[in-house]
Amino acid sequence: MTIESSPPAIEISTLQAEFLGALQTLGGSAGNGKLQQLLAWDDACYESIKAELMLQGQIQAGRGRGGSITLTESQGAAIASPPASQTATPIEPQPTGRQNLSAFIWSVADLLRGDYKQSDYGKIILPFTVLRRLDCVLAPTKAAVLEEKALRESQGLAPEPFLLRKAGQNFCNTSPLDLKQLLGDTDNIGENLRAYIRGFTPAVRDIFDSFEFHLQIDRLEKAGLLYMVTERFTQIDLHPDTVSNAEMGLVFEELIRKFAELSNETAGEHFTPREVIRLMVNLLFIEDDAALTQAGIVRSLYDPTAGTGGMLSVAEEHLTELNPTARLVLSGQELNPESYAICKADMLIKGQDIQNICFGNTLSDDKLPDAKYDYMLSNPPFGVE
Repeated sequence: MTIESSPPAIEISTLQAEFLGALQTLGGSAGNGKLQQLLAWDDACYESIKAELMLQGQIQAGRGRGGSITLTESQGAAIASPPASQTATPIEPQPTGRQNLSAFIWSVADLLRGDYKQSDYGKIILPFTVLRRLDCVLAPTKAAVLEEKALRESQGLAPEPFLLRKAGQNFCNTSPLDLKQLLGDTDNIGENLRAYIRGFTPAVRDIFDSFEFHLQIDRLEKAGLLYMVTERFTQIDLHPDTVSNAEMGLVFEELIRKFAELSNETAGEHFTPREVIRLMVNLLFIEDDAALTQAGIVRSLYDPTAGTGGMLSVAEEHLTELNPTARLVLSGQELNPESYAICKADMLIKGQDIQNICFGNTLSDDKLPDAKYDYMLSNPPFGVE
C-alpha cells in the first residue's frame, strides 16, 4: 500500500503522529531529506503533513543548510525533560504506539545506509526485531531455565521438557547470554550472537535459517556494524506485556510495507490490511455464532497463503472475544521466507503448534495435503505470476 500524494482527512492524524515519531527518533531535529527518507513518503505527502504541523505550532523551521525542521519548545520539552526520579544517566524512553515503535525500529536503516542497498534493509531489521521479541519473552524466566538445565543434566535426564515448562512457552534458550549481555564483549559479538541463536530450540533456529540470518551476521561484522545494530535493538522492550501480539503484528506489517515500497514490490503480496481481515472473519464466523459460543468449543482454521499470519491472528482474537473458553487451532503455509519466519515466530509466542505453519508453494508443494479444517481464509497474491 503506497501513501497517496494527498492523504484523506481521516488519515491526517495518523500521518502526523508518524511524522512526529520519526522526528523524535532523529533527536527532535533533522534535515528534510533525512526525515523524508526515514518516512519513505513522496514529496507531496511529506510537504502536506509538514505544513499542517507547522500551522499547528508543533514543528518549526530549523537553521540547517538545505532546509531542516525541529520540534517546537513545547513539543521538545516533553521529550527532553526527564522525570525528577530519573537517574543521572538518561535512558531513551520506550517508543509507544505502532507508528512510533515502527519508526524507531526503522531508524536502524540510518546505520545501514551506505553499506546496504535500501531494498536489503529488511534482511537485517526483520530478523533482529523477531530476535528482540523472543529475547524479551524469555527474559523473566531466563535464570530459572538455566538452573533447571544444570539440575536435569546433573541427573542424567533430557532437559528440554523441563525447560519448556520453566519457560512457560513452546520454546526456550539454553545459552547463558542474552542480547544485552552480548554488548559486554565487543570483540566477540559475532561469535557470541551465533552461539546465542544456537541456544534456541530447533523450531526457533528454523525461523532464523529462513531469514538466512547467519549470512547477515557475517555481513554486519565485516562492515563493522554488528555491535551498533544489536545495541540499537536492546533499547526497546518488546515483551508482550509492553507490546501486545496485535500491536506487534501491526508493527511487522508497517515495516514490510516500507520494505516493499523500497523494493518496488506490491505490499499486498505480504500482508492484508487488518480492517479487511476483520470484515472477512466476521463474515466467516457469522453463520456459526450458535456453535462458537459453546463452552470449550474447538475449531480449526487454515490459510494457504498465510503471509505474516495476520488472518490467523485476527481470527483467533475475534473468537476469543466472542467466547473466551473457545480454542482456534491455526494452520497455514507461506511461500515468502521472511513472511513465513515472522508468521512462525508469532504463532510460537501465542502457544500455537507451529508444526502446522509450513513453508513452500501451496499449489505445487502442499505440505498439509490430507488435513481437514472447519474454516479457511485466504488472500491469494493476485497479479503475481
